[in-house]
Amino acid sequence: MTSSFNVHQAAGYEQLMGRWSRRLAPLFINFAGIEKGEKVLDVGCGTGSLTFELAEHADLGQIAAIDFSPVFVAAAQQRNTYSHVTITQADACALPFDDASFDRALALLVLHFVPETGKAVAEMRRVVRPGGVVAATVWDHLGGMAAMRMVIDTVAMMGESGRQLRGKYCWQPMMQPGELGRAFAEAGLVDIHETQLTIRMDYRNFDDYWAPIAAGEGPLGQYMTGLDPAERARTDAAVRDAYEAGQADGPRSFASTAVACRGTVPDTRKNSAG
Repeated sequence: MTSSFNVHQAAGYEQLMGRWSRRLAPLFINFAGIEKGEKVLDVGCGTGSLTFELAEHADLGQIAAIDFSPVFVAAAQQRNTYSHVTITQADACALPFDDASFDRALALLVLHFVPETGKAVAEMRRVVRPGGVVAATVWDHLGGMAAMRMVIDTVAMMGESGRQLRGKYCWQPMMQPGELGRAFAEAGLVDIHETQLTIRMDYRNFDDYWAPIAAGEGPLGQYMTGLDPAERARTDAAVRDAYEAGQADGPRSFASTAVACRGTVPDTRKNSAG
């Protein structure tokens, strides 16, 4: 499996997105549901936002977390102080677990970066027991990410490369309402339910907002590092102007919405018994 997410340093990812995925994690856990003593798999754990929220606030029997990025795995392993949590490097499209090994498999802000999303969902279904739950959430890039759309729309107004970036960013697979649900149905999950989860991204000032992107983190950071010095300086100034919006630099707060979906692994034993 390859990933379309660009990461240099775990600390940069934390400033770009990790702090917000931690804010989203409790909402996602409530939506996905958790029962005492369950075995839960975190697919695409990143630096551990969902993994450690589960460990700290849920009475679970076992938590296994995997990620494709060695940078993320090393950072999460360094943070791990829980004996019932294991973190390993693995491919979401070829999970290294036996069939029906878990009660739930969860994926927080990862499936839109997996080119073969259908394989990843099918693998999550495979490793979850009959009657267990598969759940995932992804940002709504087109209509629900005001903080990032501010950059995207600014660079789109500045040239053709920015317009191409906007088209790719806004129409990334699995991020439109209904897409996750269709992927879940194609994987054979049942009792599928989709909803929206909203948090706010609060920034201290422009540097707090812009530093990880300027450093090259994530898809927007990758775009920025590809600009020549003059174009980069012009883009920095334009995004700053958009952030400040005619007022002095300082705190800003942006609503951010994710699409969440859950489904149940069918229990064929019940069907055959009936």
